Amino acid sequence: MQVILWNLQKARPLWIAHLQEDEAEDMEGPQSPSQLLNPALAHSVSVASCGNIFSCGAEDGKVRIFRVTGVKCEQALGFKGHTLGVAQVCFLPESYLLLTGGNDAKVMLWDVSGAVEKNQKSPVKQSQRKKTKRAANAKQAGNIDTTAVDGEEHSKVSPKMSIEHGDKVNWLMGTKIKGQQNILVADQTSCITVYPLNEF
Repeated sequence: MQVILWNLQKARPLWIAHLQEDEAEDMEGPQSPSQLLNPALAHSVSVASCGNIFSCGAEDGKVRIFRVTGVKCEQALGFKGHTLGVAQVCFLPESYLLLTGGNDAKVMLWDVSGAVEKNQKSPVKQSQRKKTKRAANAKQAGNIDTTAVDGEEHSKVSPKMSIEHGDKVNWLMGTKIKGQQNILVADQTSCITVYPLNEF
């Protein structure tokens, strides 16, 4: 029930997220049977193309999005993705479109760009963006700083697409086949299913 950012040169953890802490906050309200039976075990992690955003799918049905800034990490977003455990998460290349596959036999596509880009910090371009933003704010608001606060609430994320696969999803991946974007899904059978992503 932990996600760990490692320093591989020194073979020690730099940062640890305890997923059960997030789960404990949810248990303050009415409990569902799935919360008692499905602890927040991390099943899958996927890193976005930018290199400092990653997602984690867990047994509690939640998808968590994290941002790495230097040696620190913060949870940028968390949402209930599936009614049962999230078996797989996978960012599509060059985007913040996230595929998730669950034990509830669903494949979903989420656009997390709004929440991620709102406070996205590129370690290389951070100082240049601050200077540009401050100059623009000074001109528009008469030297009043209106930069966003990291802890602001994120809007609710809804799936852009949902597919009833029929079997528990064990693995998935977004890929181009003959120039068309597709989702490859593996389940407990010996077949790989291909779903087209025409509009993305």
